[in-house]
Amino acid sequence: MADSPADIIAALAADPSQSFALIARDGAATVEVLTGPTVDVDRLADIPLASADGTPQEVLALVPFRQVVERGFEAHDDGAPLRCLVVDERRSVPAADALTALPAEDVPLANAGFDIDDDSYAEIVRTVIRDEIGRGEGANFVIRRDYTATVEADPRTAALTWFRALLEHERGAYWTFAIVTPDHVAVGASPEAHVTAMSEPGVAGRVVKMNPISGTFRHTSGGPTAEGLAAFLRDTKETEELFMVVDEELKMMSAVCSDGGRITGPHLKEMSRLTHTEYMLSGRSSMDPRDILRETMFAPTVTGSPMQNACAVIRRHETKPRGYYSGVAALFSPRESGHDLDAPILIRTAYIEDGQLRVPAGATLVRHSDPFGEVAETHGKAAGVLGAIGAIPRAVTSVAGVDEDAPGAAPARLAEDPDIAALLASRNERLAPFWMDDQSGSHEAPFTGRHALVIDAEDRFTTMLAHQLRHLGLETRIVTWSDVTDAEVDAAELVVAGPGPGDPRSDARRIVRVREIVSRRLADHRPLVAVCLSHQVLAHRLGLALEPLEKPRQGLQMTVDMFGESAAIGYYNTFTARVLPGVRRLTPSLERAGEVGVVEVSATEEGDVHALRGSGFASVQGHLESILSRDGIRTLERVVAHALGV
Repeated sequence: MADSPADIIAALAADPSQSFALIARDGAATVEVLTGPTVDVDRLADIPLASADGTPQEVLALVPFRQVVERGFEAHDDGAPLRCLVVDERRSVPAADALTALPAEDVPLANAGFDIDDDSYAEIVRTVIRDEIGRGEGANFVIRRDYTATVEADPRTAALTWFRALLEHERGAYWTFAIVTPDHVAVGASPEAHVTAMSEPGVAGRVVKMNPISGTFRHTSGGPTAEGLAAFLRDTKETEELFMVVDEELKMMSAVCSDGGRITGPHLKEMSRLTHTEYMLSGRSSMDPRDILRETMFAPTVTGSPMQNACAVIRRHETKPRGYYSGVAALFSPRESGHDLDAPILIRTAYIEDGQLRVPAGATLVRHSDPFGEVAETHGKAAGVLGAIGAIPRAVTSVAGVDEDAPGAAPARLAEDPDIAALLASRNERLAPFWMDDQSGSHEAPFTGRHALVIDAEDRFTTMLAHQLRHLGLETRIVTWSDVTDAEVDAAELVVAGPGPGDPRSDARRIVRVREIVSRRLADHRPLVAVCLSHQVLAHRLGLALEPLEKPRQGLQMTVDMFGESAAIGYYNTFTARVLPGVRRLTPSLERAGEVGVVEVSATEEGDVHALRGSGFASVQGHLESILSRDGIRTLERVVAHALGV
């Protein structure tokens, strides 16, 4: 390959058989140029990190959304390949030289517009809120639509042109990239590093980081202002949306990191048309980076939570497959200790296939979403890419375009405004110190030597719950509801029946199995802790009524009385157990389970039950493991101690 940037770019454009990637990473002054052959594989484990003779090799993998079936989750199957660019040559070009060398002519487009019109998309939002969130299927879901057009230019030339445009007109991206492989082009400016796993001197294994970004502040035509951003930061919907995705990504971190994961932030991600709020999660892992990627497929910011049910909801409400949207571009780079992983989410990306442009954009739907507000969010998310490539007018790309002497004008970076910084910092006052503090030091572990079996009812909050139980000294194992045997249930010293989506009154196989597990432990008078869905099942077994809430409590923090102690706890429930107002003690008799004695009740004045406890068992409606549970670890210790009788 020739040496000058112009010759390098010209060679990429001229050779239709050459697969390549151009990558400008966050903060770098260079563009990485990767070339090599491509190979399509079936599974993440098949990504060829070594050549036939065992030599480590660098690989850039395009991972489509349908790959989530490797985790047992649902997806439309469009046949989008797990495509690997096996790097045989790597170059580095100064970004300024790349801009000079890349083509700049406009790429003609025709027949442009969203495939789902605004009114139809708004109706989808209403349906998801009513039929999915309103029936307990989850806390939030991301439903996307596509901006499409006919591309009247050579795809390789279009890719190079749009890459230049994104470098020039977009800011704040984690990766700006163009990936060209046979019959497929992807060009984007992704703001979000989904997962990285990097070797660091003196650190065992790899340092894993995830970067949940959520909450979208759309800039006005004159540019963003501090006042506008401050109003956004005070918005309940935007704040809770970010907390929910942090919870969901902590589930993944707890599955791959021995230390569970630690939160830092929040920060602002400032881009040309949008500003987002974000946290950074970090932990340590000794897992193969391909396994880390599998366990973290895919970001809740582009799917929803709980993750397994979110995939089913997406399949019900998105009529077309996602292709690579919400998947990742995963770069595996060889190091002495193995491969490092750098995997941004494939969002804010334009695709070309068979002469058609597609720019997917989704909105996060929560219990109090405004349908046309979510319509506007999809427009805003698509606009950064569409503006850069010239499909719509370009935005002001820098606050330098704002009169900084004008009242309310933003500083060079919005995060530098002291009032904005204070608003950001104040968010952490609500959060659990457990997930923000360093957990690696010595600490009290009151249940050392005890054992717990955690039942996963299809909500991986159980990974966070298990981490907290281990922190308290319990040797803990997680088993899914469908795999756990009666013998395991009977033999466990402590069973922790976990949360899950759905109506606790239904006869779905999962709900029926949770009922069986709870009933066995009650009948045998063996220690039991039940959380959320399992708490509702236990309450019903004790004869309490179960009813849907008038307004779902998804991602809501409440300060409640937990048997004499005030506790700030995070809630993710659509249904509740109820007692008569003022009832604080029950004496139920269970058919086929014997007497359970007096049951203490923690409930609101209206009778919504927060917690129950009796001889050998305790249950909580809230999620003590959530970042929203400021008093979660203390309350969990009390609940476990009661169940164990210590």
